[in-house]
Amino acid sequence: MPTITIVGAGSGLGLSIAKAFGDNGFSVALVSRTQEKLDALAAELDEAGIEAAGFAADVMDTSSIAAAFDRIKERFGAVDVLEYSPAPHTPVPGLSNPGPLEANRATIQPQIDYYLYGGIAATEQVLPTMIERDSGTILYTTGGTSQDPLAGPAEFTTTTIGSGALRSYALKLHQATEGTGVYVAHVPIFAWIGSGGPETQPDTIAKHYWTAHTTREGAEQPYAAL
Repeated sequence: MPTITIVGAGSGLGLSIAKAFGDNGFSVALVSRTQEKLDALAAELDEAGIEAAGFAADVMDTSSIAAAFDRIKERFGAVDVLEYSPAPHTPVPGLSNPGPLEANRATIQPQIDYYLYGGIAATEQVLPTMIERDSGTILYTTGGTSQDPLAGPAEFTTTTIGSGALRSYALKLHQATEGTGVYVAHVPIFAWIGSGGPETQPDTIAKHYWTAHTTREGAEQPYAAL
């Protein structure tokens, strides 16, 4: 059975992505900071007939990421799909969003750690095996300001910089793996998830990820609520 690992899993989009892949025969490994919340998500997936388990880790602690993936490999084997979406829904220590006139190295560095270095740490756990097998998918999720910095308010400055760095990394990985069995793409979301009609709902957006994985077209797979 193929496995998807969702880093940054939560009760919104992460859970919906898990269901979208689980309904298509995937087992699901869930990664976020709180084991109790992960266990609740895994239980919900199990009730839906989807094999799932949670593995607590902090994307700002590379050793915890490595340890989590060791446990994932012990439970499920090689990871076939990695989805990285570290969107904080609760305050993350060290992260702040000052405006561009107030942002400095001290406020920008934690966002780089959170988005870029966390993404690299997770990628390092799966990409070598994917390259060896010539098979796999890696999808990096960010808000739309990573692609268009002017799409959000000025207060999103440090988040925009951190997520923009992750976008650049994703695009260069796509370039390096293009034409192989490994597909890497960036998914910028131009929508406030869950804020409006069906097009903003997690279950709708999650279908976009399954399409991206199966069609494997292009370095970027933007999602915009119509």
